[in-house]
Amino acid sequence: MKILGISLLMMGCLIGFSLSIDIIQGNDISQALYKSINPFRVMEVSELFVLFLLSLFVAESLYLYIKKKSKATNQS
Repeated sequence: MKILGISLLMMGCLIGFSLSIDIIQGNDISQALYKSINPFRVMEVSELFVLFLLSLFVAESLYLYIKKKSKATNQS
């Protein structure tokens, strides 16, 4: 779970850094967001499939973590 948390934190920091650089260069927020999302719009089917599998893995990990935490709080 630590690896997943660190990966999500790093992704958030990198997206924020990318958005801030675009804003400093003179783009407004909507243009900066479009530039950040644009690489996902040109992905091929196989790349989208891998992204889908990765998102399923992340969702399953979060579900198991929440389930484990709620089970631990109900027992105490």
